[in-house]
Amino acid sequence: QVQLVESGGGLVQAGGSLRLSCVPSGRTFSRSAMGWFRQAPGKEREFVAAISWNGLSTYNVDSVKGRFTVSRDNAKITVYLQMNNLTPEDTAVYYCAAWSSNRWPVSTLDSDYWGQGTQVTVSS
Repeated sequence: QVQLVESGGGLVQAGGSLRLSCVPSGRTFSRSAMGWFRQAPGKEREFVAAISWNGLSTYNVDSVKGRFTVSRDNAKITVYLQMNNLTPEDTAVYYCAAWSSNRWPVSTLDSDYWGQGTQVTVSS
């Protein structure tokens, strides 16, 4: 059962931008913190960004600060990851994540729900 559905991945040249979207399936996560992880080829999965249930708090990993912005539209139950000034090191499968508890901050090591992933490829 797919609980989080990502879209918006694709191929982009270095310096370009992409916006990822995440839409829950089967239940709403409007009262839960949500965010994004990624896994690059040959590397371990890493946390990217998270946003609190009310959208008032966000956290981005150091490598994407100033370039990526996580946001959410609770009315449409959609979470976004705006990615600007992309580099080849951003190439990865990006996974939407949700934490089951209404809490902040969230764990950057794991989450309770995962999407299927969307591929982002940044060419040199």
